Amino acid sequence: MPFPSSTPPLSPFRGNLSANEVAEGINAAIRNAKRLAADAKILLDAKRYPSAASMAALSVEESEKVSTLRAMCLSRSKSELIGAWKDYRAHHPKNTAWILSELVQKGARHLSEFKDATDTAGETVEVLDMLKQLGFYTDSYRKGFWTEPSAMIDATVARTLVEIAEGMCAKVEVTPREIELWVEHVGPAWLSRKMPDALMRWAQAMEKEGLAKPPPSVLEKLPIDELMCADAERQKKYKH
Repeated sequence: MPFPSSTPPLSPFRGNLSANEVAEGINAAIRNAKRLAADAKILLDAKRYPSAASMAALSVEESEKVSTLRAMCLSRSKSELIGAWKDYRAHHPKNTAWILSELVQKGARHLSEFKDATDTAGETVEVLDMLKQLGFYTDSYRKGFWTEPSAMIDATVARTLVEIAEGMCAKVEVTPREIELWVEHVGPAWLSRKMPDALMRWAQAMEKEGLAKPPPSVLEKLPIDELMCADAERQKKYKH
């Protein structure tokens, strides 16, 4: 049934969130990422490789929202909050270089030819979106050459992306108390060289209160770009 003409369009929320609201958002992303990964696996088993790859890419994007929401609840200014919401809705994960390298290592040779087409600077931040688009749509990347999903996405590419999507799905949901502890212990050290110690204190506090101790994979899914900023000074010293 169509919406009545008087119904106003949905307006995206861009304000602050409580610990409970952050937990709800994270859990919604976790559930949806699992659903998309499961759908991708069904398509893979049915040998619908392009659709399986694109669906797996959607799952990866949804999984990335977990770390984005964790960063969002530590925003210290309006500009940081606005940036966090922009990242949340961008659907372009920040760290996708490993996806392409993994595909190439597993034999996805014909897709590697499109590396330069995704970014003339040689960066691969758009790789996941490229794979998603190649699996859904026809397009032209150079004069007289048309891409078609069934020709661009094979079983190797689809299977690898589905495995990545399944591996990125968080195994358990979070509680509002976990987010409160996250803000308490990690917040003061956010984007600083004290992050490793803060993450350890957070994990210990979780265990002390009977909450699930975060496995290493959870910490690995945190926004790496932000965490690496904390070590920028140290890395410069090594270069000189």
